[in-house]
Formats: sequence, structure tokens, C-alpha cells
Amino acid sequence: MTQVCLVGDGEVNLRYELLSRETARDALATYDLREPFANSLAVETVSLGAAVSLLNDLDWYLVRFADAALIREPSISETEWLSRDLATAVRDDAVDDEETDRFLSVYGVVEREDGPPKLVEPMLVTRTGDSIPEYDLRDVSDTLVVRVTADEFGA
Repeated sequence: MTQVCLVGDGEVNLRYELLSRETARDALATYDLREPFANSLAVETVSLGAAVSLLNDLDWYLVRFADAALIREPSISETEWLSRDLATAVRDDAVDDEETDRFLSVYGVVEREDGPPKLVEPMLVTRTGDSIPEYDLRDVSDTLVVRVTADEFGA
């Protein structure tokens, strides 16, 4: 199953904003909603195409209320996520699956006492070989790796 994770803007409650609007609520109605990170909303879809389609349906809301829209496609990576732009490029055959792992945005994950962990400032890194540089913006309990396009990376 392909996973979608929407990460909310720090100024809003993402779940409330999406579910309080009829069109977004209807688009999400068939999914089991989870909150893997603070102020996030995650669902499982049947494919990369379905995940991109869902994000397209929610686009108006994502522009206003989300900081990031992430997709994890097991056929590409079991542990790393794709940015929305990169997932769209893969779906449209503009980028081969094997060419998605060079440019990365690495989020820090901070554990919280009162709820799910929080994603903190992303660090842009380039993969060299099999490893990536360590996250060094602050002390974190874990990291979340997101593959991004060259344009998103600024390359």
C-alpha cells in the first residue's frame, strides 16, 4: 500500500481544517485517517497514482494548510518518502524510480510527552554512495528522509 502523509502548517490544526470543509472531507471519507506526527494526517492508498490523485483533489487545502505532502511508495523505498512533486514525476514517467534517491530533505523527529512525535526543520542533503549526512540542526530522536526533485532541492 502506498502511504500519504500531510504535514500541517504550524499555525493551523490540519485535521480540523480538512475535515471541516465538505470537499476535503468527501475526498478523505473512504480512508482510515491516522496521525503519525503532530499536526499531520496520513492515509493508505492502493497505488502511487491514487496517492497523487488524492493530493490533486486536496490541492486547494494543501496550499493553505499544509507544509508538506509526502508519499511513501514501497516499490521505490520501504523507509524513505517522496515529495509530492517527485511522486508526480515518477507517476508521469518523467523520472525513473532508480533516479529518485540523490536529493533529500531530512526532517528531524522529536518525541513529545503528550502525543505523536513532531517533525522539525528539514535539512537538505545530497546522498553520496549508500549514506547520507547526519541531521545536525538540533538533537532529535530519529529522522524522516524525503526524496525531492532537483528543483525542490535548488540544484
